[in-house]
Amino acid sequence: MIRYAKPTTVDEALALLGEAPWRILAGGTDFYPAQGSKPHRENVLDINGLAALRGITETEAHWVIGARTTWTDLVRHPLPAAFDALKQAAREVGSVQIQNVASMAGNLCNASPAADGVPPLLVLDAEVELRSAATTRTLPLQKFILGNRRTELQPDEMVTAIRVPRSVATGTSAFVKLGARRYLVISIAMAAARLTVEGGIVRDAAVAIGSCSVVAKRLSAVEAALRGLPANALLADAVLSAPMDELSPIGDVRGSAEYRLGAAREIVARAVLAAVGHSASDKVAA
Repeated sequence: MIRYAKPTTVDEALALLGEAPWRILAGGTDFYPAQGSKPHRENVLDINGLAALRGITETEAHWVIGARTTWTDLVRHPLPAAFDALKQAAREVGSVQIQNVASMAGNLCNASPAADGVPPLLVLDAEVELRSAATTRTLPLQKFILGNRRTELQPDEMVTAIRVPRSVATGTSAFVKLGARRYLVISIAMAAARLTVEGGIVRDAAVAIGSCSVVAKRLSAVEAALRGLPANALLADAVLSAPMDELSPIGDVRGSAEYRLGAAREIVARAVLAAVGHSASDKVAA
């Protein structure tokens, strides 16, 4: 017989996960569309009663984002400028109604290559906290998502938080998304950039891109090319000439592989320029 449970504490939820396989229901914005018209045949663990998993807190070492925190919660919370790319991505996750209920952890567990939240979390070196009744473990986000709809989450575990090291939450950031229209669209490609500038020079750079490989990727060669350069509109030249060997886009109804590769360079350049307060038109003027 199919079971439905709505625990009120995290410990109760973890105990249930240890007893039998469950499908976790959080915001439900991916849960119901994925089900379609098929009859539901899995146990449902509704975690919407777990108040402890919603909200953003700060410790000595981390910013901690509870697994049930919504995109609207994130946008409204005061955070350093390093989180601006994540807030920009939050405003691109479906409609405002979706942003009000969709959970940030659900965006990660869904493991779509086009998940808007992943690139800006990658440039923040985000970690995923996984708990079972027996243990708690933490994985870097880039090791948590394994592929399209695949993660490291085990049957007896649930994501309880997303953690961002305070030491990384520095500098300024920006997010750029390319879609077939302005709103309510799945990404053709998207990029996030976070740059730390000291004395007018880029001291550190983190750049990630999504929808251009089976999982979102950090671009190590682009990051290396940016470090040590003046923080001006000519940063785009470094992006346009740097290798992007991490990318392996596919062609689909939203765009060909060749188009995605060309678009990737352009939106990465735009994200980098936006992170330091410039625009693509500044590059032309320079």
